[in-house]
Amino acid sequence: MLLGILLQAGAVADSNGTVTNTGITSASGAVTAAATNAQEVISPLSLVLKGGWVMIPLFLFLLLAIYFAIERLIIISKARKSDANLMHNVKDYILNGKIDTAREYCRSVNSPVSRTIEKGISRLGKPTREVSEAMETHGRVEIARVEKNLHYLSLIARIAPMLGFIGTIAGVVTIFYDISLSGDISIKTISGGLYQKMVSSGAGLVIGVISFLFYHLLNSMVDGLAGKVERASLEFLDLINEPEK
Repeated sequence: MLLGILLQAGAVADSNGTVTNTGITSASGAVTAAATNAQEVISPLSLVLKGGWVMIPLFLFLLLAIYFAIERLIIISKARKSDANLMHNVKDYILNGKIDTAREYCRSVNSPVSRTIEKGISRLGKPTREVSEAMETHGRVEIARVEKNLHYLSLIARIAPMLGFIGTIAGVVTIFYDISLSGDISIKTISGGLYQKMVSSGAGLVIGVISFLFYHLLNSMVDGLAGKVERASLEFLDLINEPEK
């Protein structure tokens, strides 16, 4: 009787040991699988390359968008800088009869605002309406100068998403072509086309959003500059009309 009890206890112990070892082995296998999956994570470069041929023009559009955004940002930022005492100094020179000095001072400041004021000074002695029209025309020329190349950002913002959509269509075509060759609809068969359509459409949208944001940011800066030119022009016209009051 005692011998039977001992034999049963040993059997239970062996069974528990087997279960424990099996559990450890299973856990070890899961950890190994997780480590293997971690090593198989796709790098950003390889993911981009899966977007297909359409990624080439999209990459060129991205470079162009960055170039035009930085180039215009530098130009517009410089144009927005002006002498805070510009109108005060111009007023002193004009009231003291130093017209040539006022023009030279405006040239030395060399900003859209000062060049517009210089254009008005060059028309002194003529009717106020003619002075106003000359300054208004020159102001438009100055604004057009700083707006140069901004339309390229708008164009890229519109075309990039459409190129991404073309990549999406190409990916769908690839999926059906691969299925027709293999006769299989497994994930392995359609994964190449899925990568192409998702990556290309995503890249097109990202580039479009970046270009769109820069375009409107720079346009708002140009609008601010146009307001400064207009205010300076009105202040100058008030100045030259003071003796007539």
